[in-house]
Amino acid sequence: MLAGMTYTAAVSGATGYAGGEVLRLLAGHPEITVSTVTGHSTAGQRLGALQPHLRALADMEVVETTPKNLSGHDIVFLALPHGQSAEIAAQLPENTVVVDAGADHRLESSEAWGAFYDGDHAGHWPYGLPELIIDPSGAKQRQKLVGATRIAVPGCYPTGSLLALAPAVAAGLVKTRDIVIVSASGTSGAGKASKPHLLGAEVMGSMSPYGVGGGHRHTPEIEQGLGWASGQDVSISFTPTLAPMPRGILTTATAPLADGTTFESALKAYQDAYADEPFIHVLPQGQWPTTKSVVGSNHVTLQLAVDAHANRLIVSVVLDNLTKGTAGGAVQSVNIALGLDETTGLQLQGLAP
Repeated sequence: MLAGMTYTAAVSGATGYAGGEVLRLLAGHPEITVSTVTGHSTAGQRLGALQPHLRALADMEVVETTPKNLSGHDIVFLALPHGQSAEIAAQLPENTVVVDAGADHRLESSEAWGAFYDGDHAGHWPYGLPELIIDPSGAKQRQKLVGATRIAVPGCYPTGSLLALAPAVAAGLVKTRDIVIVSASGTSGAGKASKPHLLGAEVMGSMSPYGVGGGHRHTPEIEQGLGWASGQDVSISFTPTLAPMPRGILTTATAPLADGTTFESALKAYQDAYADEPFIHVLPQGQWPTTKSVVGSNHVTLQLAVDAHANRLIVSVVLDNLTKGTAGGAVQSVNIALGLDETTGLQLQGLAP
């Protein structure tokens, strides 16, 4: 990259939660300039009327999401509903860095896609989770993102689940069957569309499960990533829950211990895996992660324990579902693809209180 040069970006789905979060991060990115924002039903409106927190971009006009309007940019972020990215992406130039925040290009298996999604499988793109261990040697996904022009952003639940368990399965510390993951997510994970069960009167003071019994679409994505890390077939039981908060995910993952695994060996594996990661933090002993500590940031904190009575490893992880779980992971992956420092534009700290 030449000194003083900046990249241009277009953001589709700019008036939704994920698109708005991409724009919030890009507004403070020194190397990327937002040139175009697109939507569907919101086309023709002023962005500031729809995303009033985006002061720096408020006067931009939302235009229709079409390949023509998205072409001509160095980077295109597709923050669209599942099944809507592939057709548009296929019409964009090969040298454009296209980032899909939907599910269209996350899964390698067409069978897994067909079991959980409608429409044809669009194929697999490099997976936008740089810190993910992708084989038992400890190699990470980061290297597959260098120079990439197509990036599939992980789901928010898989981001926490994979960071929780990949070090353990890669090191053979746990068995890859009977893995149980329970996650609580803020309501923004369900998107911005009006839905009765997301009304304040329904959500406040209440929690509820959904996608119970192996039916949640993120199940095959989590199994895929843990399969990469372990080199084995993996089966999980995943239960998501809706929590009365706007942002955040708390994931608690448990797995049966392999013979010989101790708390000390597990802790060392996690400390070694994440020692050089700028956004992943193993907390000091005695401190447990809280969702509030990472809200608005690209940071992830985790803690682990060994339950000797149940012979299981327990790992709890928190992240902001819109930042590290979506937009932050997208910007981080784009930084790597373009050869920038991967923390560029992402040095935001969490919010308190």
